Amino acid sequence: MEILTQPLEFTFMQHALAAAVISSVVCAMLSCWLVLMGWSLMGEAVAHSILPGIVLAQIFGLPMALGAFGFGMLAVLLIGGISGNSTLKHDTSIGVVFTSLFALGLVLISRTPSQTHLTHILFGNVLGISQADLLQTAGLGLATVAVLLALRRSLVLLAFDKIHAHTIGMSTGALSILLLSLLALTTVTSLQTLGILLVVAMLVIPGATALLLCRRFGSMLVVAASSAATSAVLGVYASYWFDTSTGGSIVLAQSAQFALAYLFAPAKGMIPRLRQGRGRRVAPLSTFPPLDVKDPA
Repeated sequence: MEILTQPLEFTFMQHALAAAVISSVVCAMLSCWLVLMGWSLMGEAVAHSILPGIVLAQIFGLPMALGAFGFGMLAVLLIGGISGNSTLKHDTSIGVVFTSLFALGLVLISRTPSQTHLTHILFGNVLGISQADLLQTAGLGLATVAVLLALRRSLVLLAFDKIHAHTIGMSTGALSILLLSLLALTTVTSLQTLGILLVVAMLVIPGATALLLCRRFGSMLVVAASSAATSAVLGVYASYWFDTSTGGSIVLAQSAQFALAYLFAPAKGMIPRLRQGRGRRVAPLSTFPPLDVKDPA
């Protein structure tokens, strides 16, 4: 019996590792734009807002990804509508929408019998990923990355200079909606791996880590994706050997890399800046030259 369970356990580990790497890399690439555009809170809003969509999809027998994506887009539309038709600031609208939808999801879960445990929805269940789930994750992730790379120049200009992008005739509104749609799709991609709570970390920390280390956007994409893939591998193996939360282990591995970058990054790290200052007041990071927008294809 033990011999029979070993190949099955190895297969689950393969699925978990592949899904974790795919989800983390997709989140990391999108995080580069979210960090530069100041949309980190939007990522949190979309991630939390998909909870009622997941529950309703289970009630009506629909694919979980469909319900999650639908409510992610609903959150984006509600936030834009409230911000554009009231005196409330954007962050206030985000707080109202995502907390309300998240609360709706909790109420639906409490009143609806379900085979899916709330913990798995909130924190992920990467070790329970089947081959079909893996194929879905890979397909959604590949689609997201393909769009990001195909429209990289336009999206980079949107992130650095939205006014100039509008001046030269680019549809900044359509690009913003596209980026938010990709955010919702990425959240769905990472749902089972990281859960709707921890996916927020992988939508922020890889981009923040790469921003500390890079001066060009192309390099930032590579560093963020590599850092996230490394975190996924370390997190999955650490959770297996130490019997800990897989999503939590992945995020902690990514956080450790951010801490190292914050302390030791050659130009922007705290320790190199203190050494260069030699007792003088350390200049804030805002005084450093901005990221180079010139990004060859």
